[in-house]
Amino acid sequence: MPELPEVESARAVIERAGLRREIVDVDDSDTYVCRPHLPGQIRAALVGRALTAAHRRGKSMWCDAGDDGPELGIHLGMSGKIVIADPDGSEIDGGDYWEGRRRLGDYRWGRFSLTFADGGRLMLVDPRRLGRVRLDPPIASLGPDAATMTPAEFRAALASGTAPVKARLLDQEAIAGIGNLLADQILWSARVNPGRRVDRLTADDVDRLLRATRRAVRSAIRDGGVHTLGIIPFRIPGGHCPRDGAPMVKSTVGGRTSWWCSREQA
Repeated sequence: MPELPEVESARAVIERAGLRREIVDVDDSDTYVCRPHLPGQIRAALVGRALTAAHRRGKSMWCDAGDDGPELGIHLGMSGKIVIADPDGSEIDGGDYWEGRRRLGDYRWGRFSLTFADGGRLMLVDPRRLGRVRLDPPIASLGPDAATMTPAEFRAALASGTAPVKARLLDQEAIAGIGNLLADQILWSARVNPGRRVDRLTADDVDRLLRATRRAVRSAIRDGGVHTLGIIPFRIPGGHCPRDGAPMVKSTVGGRTSWWCSREQA
């Protein structure tokens, strides 16, 4: 699943090139990606309208379709990208990082598309077909966004319970937007073991985790995704901590594969 930085890059592409363009056609024929809608239902709701704003909270993204129109929710899945292609051959994309990158004009895995009156198209291109497009997506249960949450919101998310801190960071109802790689970077940067219970975190631990979260999110948005984070190349068998040279440890915490420094996060 893409994490907050990848979804933000897709949202920014829509904001930059997909707004205020009249929609004249919609391909919503993929009934798995567009569930629970029947083919033609999303088309009927959007043709003749235009996207007017692009929003994101955590890993969820949605677009307004006018004051009295529906919201169009787009979930990228594990490998989805938003691609906006124009009649002159130019295009921009944003979303999940693919090894080797997607080549210009490669729409083999297009799962959903909007066609604009000027001939341009907005597409969800998703090799693994794990993305999702739906009208009026549910977002009320999501916690505060990891990129914009206040210190009070962050402290409240870690204030109670016995869950491992990594599991709490991954809980989208507690903090929206943090995935497995981002969580490992945050915990490594803050020198906190992923298995430590949240009720055993000190005030200093929580402050370090907040600062680490802000740094990691800003860095990944700036540099192109979570794959650019500093700890990622060292999450491998035989890897050593880039800070102190100690061996990296691998285990499962909160149901997810986790890596940490054997010395500083013991």
